Amino acid sequence: MKFRFTEEQRMLQESAERFLQEHSSTAVARAAAHLPAGLDLSLWQQITGTLGWQAVVVPEDQEGLGLGVVELAVLLEQSGARLSPVPLYASAISALALRSTPASPTRDGLLRAIASGEIVSLAHTDARPHWDDRGVDVTATQAEDNWCLSGSARFVSGGAAAAHLLVVARVDNVPALFAVPADHAGVSVRHQVTLDQTRSMANVTLSDVTLGSDAALVLDWGRSLSTALDLARVLVAAEQVGCAQRALDMTLEYVAERVQFGRTIASFQAVKHKAADMMLKVESARSLMLYAACTADAWLRDAVDDTELREAAAMVASSAGDAAFFVTGTGIQLHGGVGITEEYDIQLYFKRARALESYLGRPDEARETIAQLLLDEPASRGAPRAA
Repeated sequence: MKFRFTEEQRMLQESAERFLQEHSSTAVARAAAHLPAGLDLSLWQQITGTLGWQAVVVPEDQEGLGLGVVELAVLLEQSGARLSPVPLYASAISALALRSTPASPTRDGLLRAIASGEIVSLAHTDARPHWDDRGVDVTATQAEDNWCLSGSARFVSGGAAAAHLLVVARVDNVPALFAVPADHAGVSVRHQVTLDQTRSMANVTLSDVTLGSDAALVLDWGRSLSTALDLARVLVAAEQVGCAQRALDMTLEYVAERVQFGRTIASFQAVKHKAADMMLKVESARSLMLYAACTADAWLRDAVDDTELREAAAMVASSAGDAAFFVTGTGIQLHGGVGITEEYDIQLYFKRARALESYLGRPDEARETIAQLLLDEPASRGAPRAA
């Protein structure tokens, strides 16, 4: 595949980089970590009001921009580079999840809500021990024309500030997708402090939440949940690439200034070799990330099947997860160990890389997926698309 940014994509990348350099420093990320939802909602309002990033993958007929995953990857890479405390990922994956559901007034209303800047979060798993449908803890039972939901979901991105939740619940042991107002009776959303305090996560608990029949967006969402998680892995990889690139840049700046034995440590051959290894990891992960984003866009156009999307997502999840952890960890080493202390920003990137490495599955689990897909070929090729 030969990849080259279009002029519009390059302009989007440059404008995002300029905006975040000016408005989203590590000081902003540190300050947001102490806010109730872990998000800088004033920065988010600037983004939604003037830049429209939240509407990138919302269809045009739902007041969105109708763009693709490549454009999202461009934005999320820049957001990851700045540890931007905004729910861009949460809005993006929610919009993509909604696009996999049949048209309905509820679905269309949620897409328009995302396009207007409201936060919609996907609550899909309790993550014990699996991130896929095996980890779904919420159950839904039908009584006459209503639904009753009970259970919990963890690691809900942006959930503490969400106006709406997309809750995955089991109906007769089959995953289904429900639209739940975050302030509905019986819904409890609590900000969850994690290793990476610069990325907002929440725990959601539902206790006998009664909803109307229109809350059920789709009752058989098992295969679509799998593909939604593959799309999510591509988006997370974009953040990881941005995190790794910024950690590399910070490290190169540091070693160019740090003097040891009368010369900068950047002049030592061992340090040069480390820096070269870091750059190779970043560039390899970026190439796979862009390939996976292109594959995701092809999947949205029905040009490739679920298996090809899963393969691309697994490859980039493996590469980007390893790259971010390696580059940030090596960056701390080249800082002489003091990089792990609170006063240095490199430790923030290390924590982000470590947290994202295990989010939605570890790199070694992604490699297991790739191996299984290779063993299953060619039978898995050409499988029908999820509904």
